[in-house]
Amino acid sequence: MSDRFADKTVVVTGAGSGIGAAAAKHFVAEGANVVLVGRTRDKLEDLLGVIADKNKVMIHPADVSKPDEVNTLFEAVIEQFGQLDVLVNNAGVAEGGPLAEVDDESWRKVLSINVDGVFYCTRAAMPHLKATGGCVVNTSSVSGLGGDWNFATYNTSKGAVSNFTRAVALDYRDTGVRVNAVCPSLTRSDLTEDMFDNTELMAKFAERIPMGRAAEAEEVADVIVFLASEDARFVNGVNLPVDGGLSASN
Repeated sequence: MSDRFADKTVVVTGAGSGIGAAAAKHFVAEGANVVLVGRTRDKLEDLLGVIADKNKVMIHPADVSKPDEVNTLFEAVIEQFGQLDVLVNNAGVAEGGPLAEVDDESWRKVLSINVDGVFYCTRAAMPHLKATGGCVVNTSSVSGLGGDWNFATYNTSKGAVSNFTRAVALDYRDTGVRVNAVCPSLTRSDLTEDMFDNTELMAKFAERIPMGRAAEAEEVADVIVFLASEDARFVNGVNLPVDGGLSASN
């Protein structure tokens, strides 16, 4: 791979598995210093174990739904690396069910991580990103661009992320900081693994997605890295579907 991110520092939340882990590995492979953020230290350490250049990686367990932990995270990043160039807001959870069956605890859990976490991290990171002319890449979803049956909580959270992406790109137009999001469709990860055992469900997805399959985490991570790179230097305020063509149909 190239060294597009040499001497740059990247924070990836939700780095313990799936899209976050794939993105973290890709950034390291392209020369970045990468901060792995997640609630479970063991998962972060497992990821560190498969990264060749461990000197470029910092583990920082944190719950992004807690602003004090988020502020401590970015203080540690600056102390360790002296700068911040890229924030990848990837931490997220998914819970479904008919609206009438959604309890307060589930609602708050999804919104606190998927929305509050993106807000807290972006707010804390922005002064440092302004100093470097850096960028933010959020992980939204095709569920943030349109609705799903029995998924109102998740749809609400990802719809918020998609419009937050647009709004913050506008707010920081004069700073050189770009803000974009990827919007994956079904992607193989810890969150979705059980779905892949459902043959009937997967057949429906294969019919619905023009490319005939779900995404692999690395395929979404590649687009995250592109949006964070100079190759995307004139891309801003975009919610980019990474969906195998799912959103091409009505």
